[in-house]
Amino acid sequence: MNETETDTLRIFDRPAIRAHRERAARDLPAHDFLMREVADRLADRLDDMRRSFPLALELGCRGPALARAAAGRAGIEGWTGAAPTMAAAREAAPLAALAEEEAIPFVEGVFDLVISSFALHWVNDLPGALLQARRCLKPDGLFLAALPGGDSLIELRAALLEAEAVISGGASPRVSPFVDLRDAAALLQRAGFALPVADVDTITVSYSDPLALMRDLRGMGETNAMAARPRGFLRRDLLLEAARIYQARHGEPDGRIPATFQIVFLTGWAPDASQPRALRPGSAQARLAEALGSTEIESGIKAGPGRRGAT
Repeated sequence: MNETETDTLRIFDRPAIRAHRERAARDLPAHDFLMREVADRLADRLDDMRRSFPLALELGCRGPALARAAAGRAGIEGWTGAAPTMAAAREAAPLAALAEEEAIPFVEGVFDLVISSFALHWVNDLPGALLQARRCLKPDGLFLAALPGGDSLIELRAALLEAEAVISGGASPRVSPFVDLRDAAALLQRAGFALPVADVDTITVSYSDPLALMRDLRGMGETNAMAARPRGFLRRDLLLEAARIYQARHGEPDGRIPATFQIVFLTGWAPDASQPRALRPGSAQARLAEALGSTEIESGIKAGPGRRGAT
């Protein structure tokens, strides 16, 4: 996504995202425990697949966590990374391309698996990115992704909004909007995936204080990169007020605070004639009563205009 594109598609400042990730790469292992946990949970899903995926593409590489978690699973033989920054490309895989998640530089029908962890939530055109992922899959190829969902960081979001109302009497976008679980499967279907499934895990992380949470977000390269965000550093008085509110609203008896991360998992398949399909209404070859071993009894009521059959 470049700076000349329309504002309707420019929710996030992609140059800022790249800068945040480049800066975070220097000390990422000290802060990426959540990314590693999500990568492990995503890779575990490969164990449920009764087939192999020799050629895999990791979309939006953030480091080596996902490649390591998937190693030795699902018959993966070749792993290619697509990373938006040089730092991530160097860490991602033996073979990596410098590429945005919205501009996948691979021809159609190349990979058996496209997998992405903790990357697609910063994409301006998520339906377009999913469409490109589907196009570079072989028929019956698998797409797996994990990204933060709508209830992620709800405590921090509320504390920042309340603090800004107290300090300046207004509110600015401080935390990224995340995908809603109810919309996720529809996005896969819109991109042309077959058998789309979206489900969610909730991970609650305990921190010593709200400032420790904010340091970890910065260390992961996950600080605010919305195009409409206020420019400049977060004011100290606003930061301290948000921390105070967070602690007051959510502090545990031992002084620690929880941070909620809702992780949405997406699963979809590139269409193929071998995949199961729903039957046409009325095409069943056997009665339900036969399948259940019971006797069918006529109700004596016929459905007609303005009337529904008896239940």
